[in-house]
Amino acid sequence: MSLSTLDPNSALIIVDLQKGIVALPVIHPIGDIIAKARALADAFRARGLPVVLVNVAGGAPGRIEQPRPAAPRPEGWSELIPELNQQPEDILVTKHSWGAFANTGLEALLKARGVTQVVVAGVATAIGVEATARQAYELGFNVTLALDAMTDLRAEAQDYSLRHVFPRLGETGTTQEIIALLPAGSA
Repeated sequence: MSLSTLDPNSALIIVDLQKGIVALPVIHPIGDIIAKARALADAFRARGLPVVLVNVAGGAPGRIEQPRPAAPRPEGWSELIPELNQQPEDILVTKHSWGAFANTGLEALLKARGVTQVVVAGVATAIGVEATARQAYELGFNVTLALDAMTDLRAEAQDYSLRHVFPRLGETGTTQEIIALLPAGSA
């Protein structure tokens, strides 16, 4: 479903725009993704709406078929990129699984602020972004996905999420469409 409206109490969630992940080979130029995520963050902040910056610092402990990296992550791998212009009022979430809501307290933080809708952007579309959107939907938030502010390592994974998963979780739009629908703020 295309973007129709944004709730007055919306929050932005930017997933995994951190030093170690933005260095990976993605299908869309990472500079464009970062610029659009920053534009969204600036617009939400200007309107006094919450911005959630998420990084990942490990994985869930369960057994998987794909081998885990044997070497430890390089120093600074999980640090958020400075281009996000992190502000003191931003909500910071460090996750140890794919989605930003699992075992992080994010749901309670957003509901305490009266948030009813989340806009999700970041990397990787079919992993952290999709898992976060699924969890938000399951927790009762209205979900919007900023399609031009996300990318993936594999084109087929991104395409599947965009075409088959996201329409079942919420609405989609571009950065500019989302910014145009944001309510007037205190700035």
